[in-house]
Amino acid sequence: MTDPGGALRAADTTPDTIRVVVADDQALVRVGFCGIIAATPGFTVVGQAGNGAEAVEVAQRARPDVILMDVRMPVMDGIEATRRITSSTDVRALILTTFDLDEYVFAALHAGASGFLLKDTLPADLLTAIRVVAAGDALLAPSVTRRLIGEFTRTAPAASPFAAPSAPGTQAAGSLRPGPACDLDQLTRVLTERELEVLTMVARGMSNGEIAEKLTISPATAKTHVAHLLTKLDSRDRIQLVIIAYQSGLVRLRPGWCLSGGYRTSTTPQP
Repeated sequence: MTDPGGALRAADTTPDTIRVVVADDQALVRVGFCGIIAATPGFTVVGQAGNGAEAVEVAQRARPDVILMDVRMPVMDGIEATRRITSSTDVRALILTTFDLDEYVFAALHAGASGFLLKDTLPADLLTAIRVVAAGDALLAPSVTRRLIGEFTRTAPAASPFAAPSAPGTQAAGSLRPGPACDLDQLTRVLTERELEVLTMVARGMSNGEIAEKLTISPATAKTHVAHLLTKLDSRDRIQLVIIAYQSGLVRLRPGWCLSGGYRTSTTPQP
């Protein structure tokens, strides 16, 4: 097990400290990430893993806020490890890889990952990404965002890759499971006019604060609207809300438009 000192570090955390596990089969890469995180105030490393199976065990035991997950690892790959972790815990997965390939992007998001960054990301951007994911938001590298939205724009409306059957009695009343029937008409039946407005803004990449300012409401109210969307659309995070907005036709992409920072994409609502 590649987890020396994890329990001791965990004892030093405070309620505001972001707890992180690092999973990578390359020891030098893993140690480098751990060093950056551990040296930054407000962060602590509570575990390490050298393969996917170890990552699952460490995440379930240490219950970090975020796990940094490599894709290609022995024993069990990072995609399957992410799927097992997100389905059994509240741990959020941030995928870090040198492979900027669609198959990894879509597989990671399908598995429940909340973010996807390349390993050449600057340390400051890595720490920002961890904060974003730990706060419950979703994050994608700009190149990933363009291809992801482009893919779902080309195929919409279509079955959501995130859709999975809900266990009997677990789906919230009035909620809409994304899938082939998730079209604009059904969205308008399930969501209120204000919720549709907020969903459009989420798809544009607007933060809760920006939504609040645009609608002249409090940030807390904006956050409540987003929470209602997540519940009604049975979505894990804002990435899934973005995709639903595109798949349904509520929001459409302007060809060639994408802002340069994170998952913030210029869009045009359907008239």
